[in-house]
Amino acid sequence: LRAGGGPGPWAGTACVVTGASRGFGRSLARLLAPQLGPGSVLLLLARSEDALGELASELRSGCVPADLGSEEGMRRASAALRELLQDSSFGRLLLINNAGSLGDISKSFQDLSDLEPFPSWALYCAAKAARDMMFRVLAVEEPGLRVLSYAPGPLDTDMQLLARTRTGDLGMRQKFQRMQEQGQLINSSVSAQKLLQLLQEDSFPSGAHVDFYDI
Repeated sequence: LRAGGGPGPWAGTACVVTGASRGFGRSLARLLAPQLGPGSVLLLLARSEDALGELASELRSGCVPADLGSEEGMRRASAALRELLQDSSFGRLLLINNAGSLGDISKSFQDLSDLEPFPSWALYCAAKAARDMMFRVLAVEEPGLRVLSYAPGPLDTDMQLLARTRTGDLGMRQKFQRMQEQGQLINSSVSAQKLLQLLQEDSFPSGAHVDFYDI
């Protein structure tokens, strides 16, 4: 892993971004890299090895190809994190948990709107609600941590393309199609910039859920 040496304001920071090879994760990694000052390290994780390697070369960061939906991927990611955190010189750990999946739309997690029931999206809705509560509990249990659940809005990504073409419920599929046709989808870099702003200001209550449209 390469330590950062630029003029960024976050010195001595271990920064880890999952799902970094494309979409929101890729955009965010590009924005975070210049913020990392001397003694910092950027570690990128994603399933797509080639795209991840290209980004790591561009940002001169470390990378670990790993599918976090598999046991082997979790082992590889855990080993990389343990190695990273053996360095006691870091004063800050910034973990961006952004990994998602493509394929069966019932297994894809993406922030498209506030919490609401989506027909044929039971796993998505349940996982989103569970994530928010898990973060709220973590914030209470670990007051020394700063925990944020950020909803990036309806992003113009491969996941949204999958949602508007393969969602099982016709009404939901048409809803996603209208969002694309009416120009309501958000560029990943625009949403990533808003998250960076939130992190820089660091004024959100720990455990908060903040939506793109709330900022």
